[in-house]
Amino acid sequence: MKAVINLITIWTDNIESMKAFYETVLGFEVKTDLGTYVEFHNESVRFAICERSVMHVHSDAFKLMRTGQAFELAFPCDSVEALDKTYHEIIGKGAVEIHKPENMPWNQRTGLFADPDGNIHELFCELEVS
Repeated sequence: MKAVINLITIWTDNIESMKAFYETVLGFEVKTDLGTYVEFHNESVRFAICERSVMHVHSDAFKLMRTGQAFELAFPCDSVEALDKTYHEIIGKGAVEIHKPENMPWNQRTGLFADPDGNIHELFCELEVS
């Protein structure tokens, strides 16, 4: 095995609302849509969402309900202004506001939002160190 991530898949019981969110709110273009599996065009690692039920025949572990925050996707922005503008745009389009953009002690500005399944994600940009 190579210690390299090739694909991130978000498992969901809510494929249509998740597809609409990642396509309409965040602006991902659909690359492949098989109904229960949707992969999006992405410049870096492959990114997809998939109905949890697809895996039920392979493992009962996919039938277990997830609890708590299991992962985060972090989306880079070029500047504080771009981050703040993008944050307000995606909240206006339906993302759930978790935490307004704020400068953090690790020299980044971050804003947190959630998708329809409640997964919390982040917009971030590096702050100039003075």
